[in-house]
Amino acid sequence: MAVTQWARRGSRLSASVAMGAAIVLVASACATGGGEESGGGETGGGEGGGGALSIGTLLPQTGALAFLGPPEIAGVDLAIKEINEAGGVNGEDVTVLHRDSGDTTTNLATQSTTELLNEGVAAVVGPASSGVAKTVINQITGAGVIQFSPANTTPDFTDWDDDGFYWRTAPSDVLQGQVLGNFMVSQGASNVGMIVLNDAYGTGLAANIRETVEGAGGTIVAESMFNEGDSQFTSQVDEVVGADPDAIAVITFDQAKSIVPLLTSRGISADQLYFVDGNVADYSEDFDPGTLEGAYGTQPGSFAADDFKERLAEVDDSLTVWNYAGESYDATVLLALAAAQAGSTDPAAIRDELQAVSRDGEKCTEVAECFELIEAGTDIDYDGISGPVTMSENGDVTEATMGIYKFDGDNVPQPDMEEQGSLE
Repeated sequence: MAVTQWARRGSRLSASVAMGAAIVLVASACATGGGEESGGGETGGGEGGGGALSIGTLLPQTGALAFLGPPEIAGVDLAIKEINEAGGVNGEDVTVLHRDSGDTTTNLATQSTTELLNEGVAAVVGPASSGVAKTVINQITGAGVIQFSPANTTPDFTDWDDDGFYWRTAPSDVLQGQVLGNFMVSQGASNVGMIVLNDAYGTGLAANIRETVEGAGGTIVAESMFNEGDSQFTSQVDEVVGADPDAIAVITFDQAKSIVPLLTSRGISADQLYFVDGNVADYSEDFDPGTLEGAYGTQPGSFAADDFKERLAEVDDSLTVWNYAGESYDATVLLALAAAQAGSTDPAAIRDELQAVSRDGEKCTEVAECFELIEAGTDIDYDGISGPVTMSENGDVTEATMGIYKFDGDNVPQPDMEEQGSLE
């Protein structure tokens, strides 16, 4: 299966599209971390120029996106491990404190954020959910602390009033919506239905899918909404199926576990279903074999290479899902490199170097190599696991990779190289 690469400058996607080849194998697993600390040294970065760099995480250990927590936490933990093996930041080990973000049905994120800020972290990696991020972004950035998400995708954050303290390594939903819309049309769909989570993530994706499908001459025949916390989806399924679509975009989190059986019971076949990153997961334990065979899904980010998976296993050997692990790793590394470049663990000083360490300098890809260049006074350009991670002044990545996956007979998304040539 092929991947689409789009170049973005600031908040605009360029008109040119190039097709590449990067695939991720997605499944499910258990998390490490779980509210515990790792790394050496004392907590306390963010209290000025001195002290060890302390990073907090606000990632989903419970709730509708809990399947994303394990790879994201592992990505952070691996980065901390390799940063400290390379000598740490400014001669001291980096510390990390993991806290649960939950989802928008709880107040966990606010409580966890308060705990992290009270601990004096210089930066918070997370949340994964854009909806959850909206509940804490003002709390974090308003405290003068960096918020660096590996998975937020709503375009709203590009121009958020955050005094430069908000950053992300995931591309906005403008990209994913356009790729998925184009892909459905390329598969022969002219009438598209959508079942949409009514939050910043879902509505943003739906808007960009609609624009792309209609721009390609197709029609959105139904767009049925539901809210986080809903448990009944019969009316949404009835509305969409009743419109007789060629394809259905299922824009949900783990609500897909309830929605898919309703769709298939109404005669919708797997090859009519298209998923998004919030529900591209391992459903081998949830559905009968073959239920999703032939369904597709999109996932921002590059595939997890074998050597990266092996390194992740050093911090969590139970991982079988790698969604956003690379983006989490890169966010953590960029924070450490910016702190080293600034010679400070003060959040404002780190903020002011984040863009600089990601572009326009000497290329480096290994943590130790990058630290050595900084120590020698060399301007660096870090290229990461998830891609070039060249940051804009708005805190967005200016280049991104989007993968498309196909579900196999065990209901697990797998690489499908058969159509790669037709999409390149």
